[in-house]
Amino acid sequence: MKLRWAENLRDGVHGLAESLGNLLVESFHYLALFAIGAVTAWAAVMAFLGMVEKGHISIDDILLLFIYLELGAMVGIYFKTNHMPVRFLIYVAITALTRLLISDISHHHRPDMGVVYVSGAILLLALAILVVRFASSRFPAVQSDSGLSRQRRERDQGAETLD
Repeated sequence: MKLRWAENLRDGVHGLAESLGNLLVESFHYLALFAIGAVTAWAAVMAFLGMVEKGHISIDDILLLFIYLELGAMVGIYFKTNHMPVRFLIYVAITALTRLLISDISHHHRPDMGVVYVSGAILLLALAILVVRFASSRFPAVQSDSGLSRQRRERDQGAETLD
């Protein structure tokens, strides 16, 4: 009974440390998301201005803009849901490989085994998207409780016991 104050103090310190840790992690999380989003937007604008300065736009340039679009969409989805959709990373990889394939063929004008390898990689990535989509529809992710909603529920339960 005499050590109950020590347990209460320990629980208070633990709760304070957990709250402070959550604050720091979430602050870094949002700061990093804003930085990644800003850098992606800046890179897209600089690439677009380079295209305008060049005076003409090639299919490589358009595919590069699609890569920036997908990266921006990934940041936006991650910001809203706190989940990184793997499919978007695969879409970026497919777009990058398609850009490489088109660039290689348009500049060198000679198809070789490299074209087959890149085409095979695109096919594998497309199959990976099929597997990921099938798995996500067949086995949906379990929604995890965020710390905030768990704390609210615990607070509400504590209020019910006081009444």
